[in-house]
Amino acid sequence: MRQELMSLPKGLAEDVARNLVMVANLIDEDPEKAYAYSRVALRLASRVAAVREAAGFAAYATQKYSEALAEFRAARRMTGGVELWPVMADCERGMGRPERALAMAGEPEVQKLDRAGQVEMRLVAAGARRDMGQLDAAIVTLQSPELASPAVHPWTARLRYAYADALLAAERETEAREWFAKALEADKDGATDASDRLAELDGVEFVEVEELDDDADDVDAADETDETDETDEEEADPVAADTTSVDVTDESDEAVVETDAADEADEADADDKR
Repeated sequence: MRQELMSLPKGLAEDVARNLVMVANLIDEDPEKAYAYSRVALRLASRVAAVREAAGFAAYATQKYSEALAEFRAARRMTGGVELWPVMADCERGMGRPERALAMAGEPEVQKLDRAGQVEMRLVAAGARRDMGQLDAAIVTLQSPELASPAVHPWTARLRYAYADALLAAERETEAREWFAKALEADKDGATDASDRLAELDGVEFVEVEELDDDADDVDAADETDETDETDEEEADPVAADTTSVDVTDESDEAVVETDAADEADEADADDKR
């Protein structure tokens, strides 16, 4: 890419490069923003193959498949390469034309792809078969030396996952579980949700942390309400709150009466003796 940008004036090349960097940084987290940056780069340097390719991937990420295909075709015309062939076929799928994607899988360009590209093409072809309702054919399409190999490559997790998903769609649940587990073993970067699919098959349910926090907040709120109610009851019934002081006063009065009676009795005894 740097070599392609060198054909541009320095200031322009820097502007284009900045936008392409933003596309790369945002395409997974915020595809729409990445797409916006790609349009800026495209407006600045539409004759640079790397720009057309970046614009294609940004459009693809936002499901603008027709636009993505046009950009990929333009980039391919400029470079003469075949690397974009699988994603071009997948754009055909996205546009509702799985039969065209399947036809592309049989073109001579596929033989020129490296191993990773051929695996990608196999995934696209299997997806096209499923789009056409040919589930068994999709399963057969995914069966390959790359699938059977115990070695782990960047594509391994996705290939095993696609195979497991197709098996599950065909109601071959035991085999599907086995391949979801194999996909999980190969998925070091969390590129798939194989762990969730396994848990689903095993009947395990996950509780979101936010739900637990909400429950705790409800309990705290209930406790605070109870405390408030108790305080309100005390304030609403001052007689009940002063019961202890009333009782103490009454007891003191009784003690005074008893003392007075005792004093009178003593005085009477003294008079009798006199």
